[in-house]
Amino acid sequence: MASVHSLASSVNQRVADALASALPEAGAADPLLRRSDRADFQANGILALAKKAKANPRELATTVVEGIPTGGASDVIREIEVSGPGFLNITVSDRAIIETLAARAGDDRLGVPYAANAGTTVIDYAQPNVAKEMHVGHLRSAVIGAAMVEILEFTGEKVIRRHHIGDWGTQFGMLIQYLIEHPHELDHKADGDAEVSGEEAMSNLNRLYKASRALFDSDEEFKTRARARVVDLQAGDAETLALWQRFVDESKIYFYSVFNKLDMDIQDPDVVGESGYNDMLAETCKLLEESGVAVRSNGALCVFFDEYKGPDGNPTPLIVQKSDGGFGYAATDLSAIRDRVGKLGADTLIYVVDARQSLHFKMVFETARRAGWLGEDVQAVQLAFGTVLGKDGKPFKTREGETVRLVDLLDEAIDRAAAVVREKAKDLTETEIGERAVQVGIGAVKYADLSTSAARDYKFDLDQMVSLTGDTSVYLQYAYARIQSILRKAGEAKPAAHPELALAPAERALGLHLDAFGELIAEAAAEHAPHKLAAYLYQLASHYTTFYSECPVLKAETPEQVENRLFLCDLTARTLTKGMSLLGIRTPEKL
Repeated sequence: MASVHSLASSVNQRVADALASALPEAGAADPLLRRSDRADFQANGILALAKKAKANPRELATTVVEGIPTGGASDVIREIEVSGPGFLNITVSDRAIIETLAARAGDDRLGVPYAANAGTTVIDYAQPNVAKEMHVGHLRSAVIGAAMVEILEFTGEKVIRRHHIGDWGTQFGMLIQYLIEHPHELDHKADGDAEVSGEEAMSNLNRLYKASRALFDSDEEFKTRARARVVDLQAGDAETLALWQRFVDESKIYFYSVFNKLDMDIQDPDVVGESGYNDMLAETCKLLEESGVAVRSNGALCVFFDEYKGPDGNPTPLIVQKSDGGFGYAATDLSAIRDRVGKLGADTLIYVVDARQSLHFKMVFETARRAGWLGEDVQAVQLAFGTVLGKDGKPFKTREGETVRLVDLLDEAIDRAAAVVREKAKDLTETEIGERAVQVGIGAVKYADLSTSAARDYKFDLDQMVSLTGDTSVYLQYAYARIQSILRKAGEAKPAAHPELALAPAERALGLHLDAFGELIAEAAAEHAPHKLAAYLYQLASHYTTFYSECPVLKAETPEQVENRLFLCDLTARTLTKGMSLLGIRTPEKL
């Protein structure tokens, strides 16, 4: 079905047409329409146009108003008045609100259009390290990245996921050498085909990492053997690579168990770690050096920038290859850009990476531009995120000062959610309470992250996250469950739009907010801002709460009013569940 023109776009077009008619020399003028608390919309564009044309703004506004049809049965605008120095206060008709919402309700996509300029985006997110435990610092990249994937795909963008896991480096010499000398350290307790748990896989890796690190630090002969093993790994020795692959596979068992708990779908072909670009590194360096983009400095291959200087005033270079011939992160990241633009055909690259890596990515993007790998038609963006803080406002740690394990955090969120669900549950079995606890707990963690602008730090406060009031996912989930309860109790009455009915103020406010969903999705996608979707959904639930308290649904005055209010309930529920699903959050039918 074709997309639905929102009331805002319909009003905007009518005002723009009247403006062009009143002031032909201005050409296609923007009325600068926005939502207003004085009317449904306010148009502020006349002041600037009048100034430019040396006209009286109030007189121009009056001329514009005379050219806009209002008040008729088929007119979108019910009333329009000139306010102040030349603002237009615009009220749309009740009929237009319900007719527009009915068109949205008739479409599986709720009338949300596909983006006119859809292209191909490669998004790099959820990047844990092999043989290392995932901690609270891994949460934001995963949650923000997954939400952006869903939002962009909903607008029609072709999205290619990339999980750039840390699967290469000198530490593997130590790990592989230890495994050669202690060959059963990664063996599983499970018999036969029994599935290995993520906990067991991580336990094996942790134990092996600690034991190999202790031996590396205390035994010089082992240290020498471990360093020789790094050389074997980089040279592609078959036995060494086979053992390295065991570490990667074992780590994936663990990664996937954590992502599964986060209710995230990570596909194996999308996991392309640092090692995936090894074959390109030498060529990347050669191309940079031959083109003069990178130069040798004390034996290292570096790219210099006038604008980036260290504390001593000297330029801070991007080191692509170290003086010993080893490749830095920059070589891998630049090779990945070559691959993503050249082979995958990306016209947008998004990196969901900690804000503390901003300088690195600025240098990498600038280097890729100089080398011609990022053309003018390709956008490269770091979707930088802030730090997760404890209640004390400091980086989140355990009481012992350790980094918090991500699994422990998620388990605690589910436990807290179980207590909230159990307290409110009227007709849920223990199994259902357990299922809802996971949906509410994981949803609470995701929403707390996504309702904050990515660039800002946020406090991880589970008591607040699972609260039934305030800006939380639980509040949204309860709004959705409440609507489902009303729809179940409606009996013979079915949701149906009745454009002929007059609307109460709370119905109008809810209807106008529902109509803004498509424009909000476009904005969140264009600005890479999932927090704007979270804010919209919270406002939607708040409008619904006001509507619920002021407008009886099943006890409305006439059967037509019952149907129309059920229609508003149903469309609110569909918008909530679609919006929440884009954020990766479930909406249980009963809570």
